[in-house]
Amino acid sequence: MTMSKEKKQSSVVPMAIVATLFFILGFATWLNGSLMPYLKQILNLTPIEASLILFSFYIAVTFTAIPSAAVIRRVGYKNGMALGMATMMVAGLLFIPAAKTQFFALFLFAQLVMGTGQTLLQTAVNPYVVRLGPEESAAARISVMGILNKSAGVIAPMVFTALILSNFTGSVGKELSAEEVDQMANGLVLPYLGMALFIGLLALAVKKSPLPELENEDEQGDKGQVKEAWSHPNLRYGVIALFVYVAVEVIAGDTIGTYALSLGIENYAVMTSYTMVCMVIGYVLGIIFIPRFISGAKALAASAILGVVLSVGVLIADAQSFVIASAILVPFGGANLPDPLVLIALLGLANAICWPAIFPLALSGLGKLTSTGSALLVMGIAGGAFGPLFWGMSTGTSFGQQGAYAVMLPCYLFILFYALKGHKMRKKA
Repeated sequence: MTMSKEKKQSSVVPMAIVATLFFILGFATWLNGSLMPYLKQILNLTPIEASLILFSFYIAVTFTAIPSAAVIRRVGYKNGMALGMATMMVAGLLFIPAAKTQFFALFLFAQLVMGTGQTLLQTAVNPYVVRLGPEESAAARISVMGILNKSAGVIAPMVFTALILSNFTGSVGKELSAEEVDQMANGLVLPYLGMALFIGLLALAVKKSPLPELENEDEQGDKGQVKEAWSHPNLRYGVIALFVYVAVEVIAGDTIGTYALSLGIENYAVMTSYTMVCMVIGYVLGIIFIPRFISGAKALAASAILGVVLSVGVLIADAQSFVIASAILVPFGGANLPDPLVLIALLGLANAICWPAIFPLALSGLGKLTSTGSALLVMGIAGGAFGPLFWGMSTGTSFGQQGAYAVMLPCYLFILFYALKGHKMRKKA
């Protein structure tokens, strides 16, 4: 009894530090929902070009997830977190010359570096949440971290709007002069400088923190680690499930502002906040009900079904109607939003449980392969690169931006498969 109490107390400080990191991850990630339409406006980008802003951010995991696991095995989890944040700091500083030159490729490079830093941080921080406590309650712990991550997603667009967009009201739907474009681009400099400095200080704090190291893994070499981990079907299908989940999460969270801009919505930069509010509500429900009243797998299945229903709703809703918004979003100040935007925001509720449910299901039974499995799962975040890209490519069809949300349907169907069957599959002896 005493040992259990001491172990619980010893995990409080590490979990508090990890919680802070999840908030920072969320803030930096969900800024993209405001940045994408903002850059689309000032650089006059097409929907496909705008989707590259997300693509360059999320594609980084494809190239850096496995090397991140190797780095962590070499330097440890704590140093890996610090290195990840240091890389994010560099990325924040890169936004300054990008804003000054308005060179689109430099914005994309800054996003790529930011994604690289986040990948290293994600690979290091997620195993802490899973392994600092019983496996059966891992989904609940991840849900707590998710609340902080998505709460940052609520706050980030509001901060972006207050610090950057508030000086340029009335700019939607009109052609900007060269001077106005310069002013809007330069508005990015101080906020990103401040964010870079803050993340740098936090990296130093983590470096000096009392975070304990997790158990080291057997040295089989990177290739051996990956091959052995990939031989577990629940992990293999879990990576795919996370890939398609992140695809729909980023579509719902980050393209909603671009779609709102096309509809002439003046406060397009805060649209991501509505989706994140719904995700926070979903995480709270996850903490309450998982695993006390419902298993993570059953909650995941329910989320997938809700995602299918809402996706169909987005496709058939009238873009000129405000009935759903008036009924649901009045308390949040969104009563004047067209129904498709409201349904996209509600997808946050369907998406919330996916990460905390899939991650522990996929890592179940991996033991000392946990960090390699975590790295492979983090690679699934690359879905955030391809989801918006496919959405952007689909906007060129006769169905336009609203019809492009059909790309979410097969994603939710695969998540449903994983919830019902995929996570139960085990490696044959």
